[in-house]
Parts: sequence; structure tokens; C-alpha cells
Amino acid sequence: MRSDERTARRLADLFAECFDPDETASAVYEANGGWTVALYSACPFDQDELRQLVATATTKAVAGGLSFDTIDETDWVAASLQGLNPVAAGRFVVHGRHDRARVAVNRIGVEIEAALAFGTGHHGTTRGCLLALDRLIKARRPRGILDVGTGSGVLAIAAAKACRRPVLASDIDRSAVQVATQNARANRIVSFVDAILADGVLDRRVRSRAPYDLVFANILLHPLKRLAAPLARLTAPRGLIVLSGLLGSQANAALAVYRLQGLALEHRIGLDGWATLVLRRR
Repeated sequence: MRSDERTARRLADLFAECFDPDETASAVYEANGGWTVALYSACPFDQDELRQLVATATTKAVAGGLSFDTIDETDWVAASLQGLNPVAAGRFVVHGRHDRARVAVNRIGVEIEAALAFGTGHHGTTRGCLLALDRLIKARRPRGILDVGTGSGVLAIAAAKACRRPVLASDIDRSAVQVATQNARANRIVSFVDAILADGVLDRRVRSRAPYDLVFANILLHPLKRLAAPLARLTAPRGLIVLSGLLGSQANAALAVYRLQGLALEHRIGLDGWATLVLRRR
């Protein structure tokens, strides 16, 4: 459906709160002078129920503007990445193989190919984390680095390239671990990036390398809240935790939980309605 920007972002927040991210996907974008919100699911929606939900958050007129379509099965990851330009975040440039030659010599190129794993650099959460990394390594280069929920491995690879330090990258998805390893190999940094299959941060291999000077956790609000205490314990004194995967409206909820664990907000980045928080352990 099309609407103004404020309404579109309100609906995107509503869909994120009301629908299981494992079963649905939503998007909000500007095109042709207006804003569009899209909600996708493998199962048909109850149209009346969805209209009623939208009406409670906006107006009946907005709910009446909903349209429903059935689309053919498509590899949306590969399709969406075709033709995407390299994306810059500070000194980092995330690009596909075909754009390798376009990366300037004074930039740090991170080569990521289309795959069923999150993290291409084009999303506000990934760019926010890369901007945070670019900012913090100007002051010092962390030694122990952990990337929780690594997805495509983009953050782990960027950190390894910039710091030339070993990075432990974990994910609960076996295919993500395989993709992250492949991407590390393509970036010729595989000796610095150790991608492992791990359920959370209590895995022995994660704990054995603690404490970490820098931790990335670009996932979702609820798992971030559950991980607050164990992540704080894994972080070195004065170490940094970079949180993302948060809608702007969710940032304060995450911040409140981590403050209880002795972490203070050092920097906040907002991009495309998403928030990235840089926290320092006291």
C-alpha cells in the first residue's frame, strides 16, 4: 500500500511487532513520489483481519487502500542484489565480485555475494555497524572481536580487514556459517575469521576466547535483550558492544536492559528508521 512517510514507517513498526519474522517479511521504501509498505508471507493473509489491524493503527481510509497479490516463487535475495551498486560506510565499501575493480585504493573493500544470509551492507543496520566500526578504529584497534549472528560475515570480515585481528563469528544457522566462511575466503581473510555454528553465546568456543574488546550483535530486539547479561560478561572492561537490528522505536528498550548490566551509551547512529547503539562497559 502507498501512503505518506510517517504512516508508512508506523505500519512497518506495527508489522515488525505483530508478525513473526521467521514467517513474514516487510519492507518500506519511497518510489514515484510516495511511500510503499509491503508485507510478505508464504501463507495467505486474513484480509479482513489485516485491514482491521491497520485501521487501529492508522485510519479506515488507509486500511481500505490495502491491496493483496500472489507472487511467483523467486530467489529474492539474488534478484534484489542484481544490479545493486557498491555501498560505502565510512572507509568501508561493500560490493559484489563484479564491482571489485571499482573499490578505490584508499577504501577497505568487503566483497559479499548474493546468498541466503543476512548482511549486504545496503541495510541500515549493517551500514550502521560499519559506520560504528569505522569511527571506533580511529581511536584504537581492538584485539578480541566477536560477531554474534554473523549472517553473511560482512561485519566480521570488515573488522578483520581493518584491524588485522582474529574475529570469532557465530550463527545459529548452518547455511549462514557456510556463507560467512565462503565470503571470508573470497576476501582472502579466512585465516582471521573463524565462523562457527553456535546457539547463543554460551558455547564453550565463544567463552574460551573472552574477554572481547569489541562485540557485534546485529540481530533483533528480543534476542538482544536475552543476551544482555552474557554479552556483558564476555566484554572486557572498557570494551565496546555494537547493537543493531533495532527499529528506532526499540532503541531505548534495548538500552535500558544493557544499562542494567553496566554498559553506557557512547554513540548512536540512525539510518533508514533503524538504530545502531555503541555501548561501553564501565
